[in-house]
Parts: sequence; C-alpha cells; structure tokens
Amino acid sequence: MSILRPPGPVAKGLRIGLMGGSFNPAHEGHRYVAETAIQQLGLDYVWMLVAPQNPLKPVAGMASLENRLAGARKLVGDNRRLIVTDIEAAMASRYTVDTVHALKTRFGAAQFVWLMGSDNLEQFHRWRRWQDILAAVPAAVVLRPGSTLAPLKAKASRIHPDRFTIIDGRRNPASATAIRARLARMPGA
Repeated sequence: MSILRPPGPVAKGLRIGLMGGSFNPAHEGHRYVAETAIQQLGLDYVWMLVAPQNPLKPVAGMASLENRLAGARKLVGDNRRLIVTDIEAAMASRYTVDTVHALKTRFGAAQFVWLMGSDNLEQFHRWRRWQDILAAVPAAVVLRPGSTLAPLKAKASRIHPDRFTIIDGRRNPASATAIRARLARMPGA
C-alpha cells in the first residue's frame, strides 16, 4: 500500500463517523443516518466508505464502484461534512475490521465511530471479526423502520451493549433493496 491520504480533514480531537456500505444505490436513508449521527453525536465529519464489494452481498446486480461513488456524491451534494470516499479500494481492503485498523493506525489523532443503521446491526455478527471492530471503535446505530428492535435482539448488541450508542429520531424508510426492486419492475429495465 502506498501512502494513504485522508479523504477529508484529520486532526487531533476531530470526531469522525465511519459509514461503510455498498451504496447500491446511495439513497436518502444513507444521508439520514450520517446527518443524524453528526447532530446527535457531535461528529465533525462522516466518511462514507463506498465498498469495492461487500463480502456478504452478491456480485450480480452490483453497480460499478465508479457509479456508486457518483451516486453517493450526488446524494451528499454540497454538505461538506459528508465525505464520500473509495479509500477501501485504495487500501485494497475487503473487510471492515481491516479498514478500521488501517484508519486508526494511519490517522490515530482522530476519534472514529462506526455508524450503521439498525438494519445492519441485525447481521453485524456475521461480519469478519466483528468483535475486533467493536474493540477498536465504538459503534452508533441509527434506528431504521422495520428494525427498531434490533438493538434488543441482535447478537452483537446483546453481547457488547456497552459498545453501542442507539440513536432514534425521525426515521427514513429509504432502502437500496426496495429501490433496486422498483427499478427492475420498470418497463425497459
């Protein structure tokens, strides 16, 4: 790996949320999670880590990394606190645990928090070395429609409740799965 450049400002004491995902496609639910975390946790920035390929998702139906990055950039618009990045591709990182450790090693002056919607918390225990992720950084979970009970039921939050901050508020129902299904039903798709 060559010199790893930060996707945004990094300085001692900055609080940065890390929000990984396929962003296939990026949608208002992603923006909602990021902006809600900024407001309720007092984060300075959220780095939206557009994954080259989520190991838990099929390759079939996955838009190109370039298209997903473009969609995420369009979604965040001029919000300078939301930074879309393909830093995982630059690091050749396939797993969140490797990404988190690399970012903490390289940019250790910042304080990182892992962000996710409650829909992701339900299957977080399937992520490679998920307990190491929680040992490295605290996690914040923004409640999403259809998975508001995840913090009570999810294996990870039952085993390590002290590593999670649960954030509630107005809930955004947008879903990449639903968007892809709707587009597939459109004539000419």
